[in-house]
Amino acid sequence: MELGGHWDMSSAPRLVSENAEPQQERKTGTEAGATDSGAVRTRRFLLCLYLVGFLDLFGVSMVVPILSLHVKSLGASPTVAGIVGSSYGVLQLFSSTFVGCWSDVVGKRSSLLTCILLSALGYLLLGAATNVFLFVLARVPAGIFKHTLSISRALLSDVVPEKERPLVIGHFNTASGVGFILGPVVGGYLTELEDGFYLTAFICFLVFILNAGLVWFFPWREAKPGSTEKGLPMRKTHVLLGRSRDAVQEAATNRGARASEKAARPWVEVGLALRNMKNLLFSKMWDIFLVRLLMAVAVMLYYSNFVLALEERFGMRPKVTGYLISYSSMLGAVAGLALGPILRLYKHNSQALLLHSSMLTCALLLLYSLAPTMGAVVLSSTLLSFSTAIGRTCITDLQLTVGGAQASGTLIGVGQSVTAVGRIIAPLLSGVAQEVSPCGPPSLGAALALVAIFIMSLNKPHSTGDRNGKLKSE
Repeated sequence: MELGGHWDMSSAPRLVSENAEPQQERKTGTEAGATDSGAVRTRRFLLCLYLVGFLDLFGVSMVVPILSLHVKSLGASPTVAGIVGSSYGVLQLFSSTFVGCWSDVVGKRSSLLTCILLSALGYLLLGAATNVFLFVLARVPAGIFKHTLSISRALLSDVVPEKERPLVIGHFNTASGVGFILGPVVGGYLTELEDGFYLTAFICFLVFILNAGLVWFFPWREAKPGSTEKGLPMRKTHVLLGRSRDAVQEAATNRGARASEKAARPWVEVGLALRNMKNLLFSKMWDIFLVRLLMAVAVMLYYSNFVLALEERFGMRPKVTGYLISYSSMLGAVAGLALGPILRLYKHNSQALLLHSSMLTCALLLLYSLAPTMGAVVLSSTLLSFSTAIGRTCITDLQLTVGGAQASGTLIGVGQSVTAVGRIIAPLLSGVAQEVSPCGPPSLGAALALVAIFIMSLNKPHSTGDRNGKLKSE
């Protein structure tokens, strides 16, 4: 009994290690398989989002270019047509931040699906509008809820690591840009048919319904933002409203405790979140949003009288100018594919890349204003397509980096509201500048871009990774 019941203590560790080693290998293999499976699901989810962006702008761009012609055919005067066109921008201005915050509270799936379906309803009503009043009424649902691209970008920021975010958003912009290139071609062909506008609007409605079906069948279980138990690698950021790491963890705990209350009172939570974001947006990030506004207005001034200016300066026919616009749009889509190598060259420093792309945009606007030949115009338009596409991606990434991903929908919504302000300001400035010269709008745009560059240079320490570090340590 003594021999049989005695343990050789020297052999115990060896036996344990022999048994544990295969188990550890099996565990490691399982983890690797789960990681590979999660990466595949991530890629599949991103491809679905790219397709959503493509279909969204494909449908919209079929209808938008012919809206002004249709509203005039309904008997509206040029002044009334201009007011009708501005009403959409005003609705976007007031709804962007609200819808973005709402998407953070109720979830990206519900908000994205709701926005797509209500936008589809708007385009269906647009196809049934037989007078100016019904036309304006049909623009209301789209004006309030057409934030599908913003919510999609916010969702992208939730499901990809921070270092990959600019590249993924660039690819999303590329997919959307391709839709914007193809949509006007299809819409122009359909418009030539009998009752072409109504047919185009109905097809746009069907495209949005198809998009809603695609979102409904998304692999949401695997790609639910903030989830770590489904195999999808999720990013955790601690840069939020200038709080420390402990404060962020405390806030996360409080959010979990209030989960059931949020479900019962989502609109109250939206209001609270909007009020809490006020200090961040107007004290911590004022420079970022001001730069966004200035650069948006600068680019809009360039496009505001593009066709008219080329006709007056060089005698170019609108048809030829349209080819140049399509060419520039195509290059802008390609720029999204080139963003990866450029970011690696800049070591993923979005702020430095934004500064340099803005400097290039400013120089190109000035070159376009002073262009003596059409060759110089084509050169400036070509390079502007790249600089503006890269700048848009970088400013969005900078907003999310400084503001934090927990409020991604709100941040992107506020950014869209800033851009909507630019859409209201730019036509007014363009009209005044055109009184001076056909080159007035782009020249004014170059001046505004120069102001944006000065602000970025002055506040550089507050907008880079140093700022992030400061926020983390406060």
